[in-house]
Amino acid sequence: MAEVLFYEHPVPLNRAEHKDLRLKGVPNVKFAMNVHSVPITGIEFAVAARDLLIVFAGNDAATAGPVALLGLRENENLFVDADGLWAPNTYVPAFVRRYPFVLAEKPADQVGDDFAVFLDERYEGFNTAEGERLFKEDGTDSEMLTNAVGFLSEFQQNVARTRWFVEQLNKHDLLEPRNVRLQKEGKDGAEGQSISLNGLFVISENKLRTLDEKTSHEFLREGVFGWIYAHLLSLANIDRLTQRLSARELAEAAGSATRN
Repeated sequence: MAEVLFYEHPVPLNRAEHKDLRLKGVPNVKFAMNVHSVPITGIEFAVAARDLLIVFAGNDAATAGPVALLGLRENENLFVDADGLWAPNTYVPAFVRRYPFVLAEKPADQVGDDFAVFLDERYEGFNTAEGERLFKEDGTDSEMLTNAVGFLSEFQQNVARTRWFVEQLNKHDLLEPRNVRLQKEGKDGAEGQSISLNGLFVISENKLRTLDEKTSHEFLREGVFGWIYAHLLSLANIDRLTQRLSARELAEAAGSATRN
């Protein structure tokens, strides 16, 4: 499940079991090194579109959801270097920033809120000696934990809003498949490696132009057009992503030559 991507051992946050737990800041995002895409919410489109390629991924349009494409090869994030550092001055999706916490749905037989806070116990920043406490001495939430849970709640609200957005796109048949094939140049002008990206969808500009007046007014009122055009503008970032891959391959080749 995408919701628990990154999380090696997610467990429910428990005041008794985690009463002494602390969170120490870790200056890297190594946990995100091996993912080539992450879900992204509509509210992020405008700022993310400056740096990231935003597409819709799924088996079909009905199940597709928006993702930020972070790499062009499986298990590779081109925005995270060998030291686990995210590329400077580029947007980090909220899906990544919420780690090591996550909201997960409770089992149907449990009472209370629909979601519970989970944490990844194997995150290297968790310990009982250094960092900020999750709970105060009296067992209440620390300011850090309160802020983290607030961020999770806001993120979940944005997820719900994004689902509504995708429902509207499907309702008006605005998503169309887009297979991307990149042909890389080999040595001495020869044809190099080709990369194919399948299972992707984008919003059709042609169908967008044929929307009826009522739907157009609704989209305008609900802020849908802003998200749509941010997505469309982001598609140009495929060139920048390709450049990142080329730079990564050059670095790999140089490293291989040095070892040999």
